[in-house]
Amino acid sequence: MSATGGSKAIIAAFLANMGIAITKFIAWAFSGSSSMLAEGVHSLADSGNQLLLLLGGKRAKQEADREHPFGYGRVRYVYAFVVAIVLFSVGGVFSLYEGIAKIQHPHPLEVWWLPLLVLAIAIVLESFSLRTAVRESRPHKGSSTWIQFIRRSKAPELPVVLLEDIAALLGLVFAFIGVGLTVLTGNGLFDGIATVAIGVLLIAVAIVVGLEVKSLLVGEGASDEDVAKIEAAILDSKDIDRIIHMKTLYVGPDEFMIGAKIDVAATKTMNEVSAIVNLAERRIREAVPAARIIYLEPDVYLDPNAETPSTSSIVMLSSD
Repeated sequence: MSATGGSKAIIAAFLANMGIAITKFIAWAFSGSSSMLAEGVHSLADSGNQLLLLLGGKRAKQEADREHPFGYGRVRYVYAFVVAIVLFSVGGVFSLYEGIAKIQHPHPLEVWWLPLLVLAIAIVLESFSLRTAVRESRPHKGSSTWIQFIRRSKAPELPVVLLEDIAALLGLVFAFIGVGLTVLTGNGLFDGIATVAIGVLLIAVAIVVGLEVKSLLVGEGASDEDVAKIEAAILDSKDIDRIIHMKTLYVGPDEFMIGAKIDVAATKTMNEVSAIVNLAERRIREAVPAARIIYLEPDVYLDPNAETPSTSSIVMLSSD
């Protein structure tokens, strides 16, 4: 994911949510609608989340040091996980609390037209924010479905913004229906039910975001497509007979590490082995630019079914 594309979508979402949050709080103050209060807190939480994502992106650009030799790329996952916590606690739990309180003590709305007007405007603004996120995500999505993009993306910002914008739009629709039914019937119970629905929605989105980011925090390997390209690049040399084993690990959204043991003829000299490894690394980087940290270990393949396996010396050659 390009930093420019992700930042553009995040900034668009932040500006939309801040403007919407202010208008929602004003509408709540005049109308007393609990769903408007819940939506105001929701938009405020979303605004804070976008700032967290921007901060995470900035922190991830720190240069590698002795304490973090592979850099700070994965800090973006940490901030995305905090976003899930904020969505759950601030947005979801607060909305549930307010909704239950309103269901227990319903009351009619005052200045009923104001929350409906604010919600209609908010739906339009949120639609523009979602359209920006979709437009910025489309080049990175490729031929994948949107669900696959959200589940498999190694960069958390765009999937998080997409989920937040979708949740925001659905929440606005819930609030509009709840306020509308309250106005038509004079029964504040519908406003409370809409508020509870908003809380459940936010908690569900927070759980999805948390589960996806958790997988990235634990450590994910390269995609099957990238693994196939790496294997082809390594085996493109006539001096490498096979890949004995290989593992990959993302150290940040835009780069991953490769560790592989390759089969090289025992008759090769040290200089020849070094040239073979360096050429293999070059081919890997040309095939998959995200493969920035490569460790190749030349070895002699031993058939596990052989009766008298010979001893081979192992030489570790690595590159940064």
